[in-house]
Amino acid sequence: MPNKLISYLKLYHQISAAEEQYIVEAFNPKMFKEGEALSQPGSISKELFFIVDGVLRIVIRNEKGNEVTHYFLKENQFCTILNSFHKQIPAEECIQAACNCEVLSINRTTLLKLYEQVPYLKTLIDQITQQALIDKINIRNTYLGQDSANRYRLFVARQADIALRVSLTDVASYLGITPQSLSRIRRQMISR
Repeated sequence: MPNKLISYLKLYHQISAAEEQYIVEAFNPKMFKEGEALSQPGSISKELFFIVDGVLRIVIRNEKGNEVTHYFLKENQFCTILNSFHKQIPAEECIQAACNCEVLSINRTTLLKLYEQVPYLKTLIDQITQQALIDKINIRNTYLGQDSANRYRLFVARQADIALRVSLTDVASYLGITPQSLSRIRRQMISR
């Protein structure tokens, strides 16, 4: 079976057989069950994840102690708490599996060594990560100024693949509405 990370990176850059081997050996496969944490708030993010299968969510606790989903990430995306990972400072956020997930993981030390072996890889991963951040901001901006029902309609239209795989509680948290309101909105949409 082809390595999904290699296949994805090859969309952006040619990779020699030797470089491919370095990359494959540096990343470790990991499985996480729905709700399982990949990182904890208050700890330093030491791993970069590439999502092979599933959906991850970035979560922070609000002032009331409730979990709030900042955004979702899915297959063929890199995931870490960037500020913590790069600056090696404690993260406020954490990463959780929004459904059962398979990822490829690399710790920061190994990644820095890999960048020495495959020099263009740092620029490539940085560019991919920056584009993903821009995409996330653009998606979130579409929800601004929308009422709850329209936010949900936009979410289902723009992120249907995620909507089908994550819990309604996570979706409600992401959209900034209560689970009860989301249930009501969904019932109204179905009855139309």
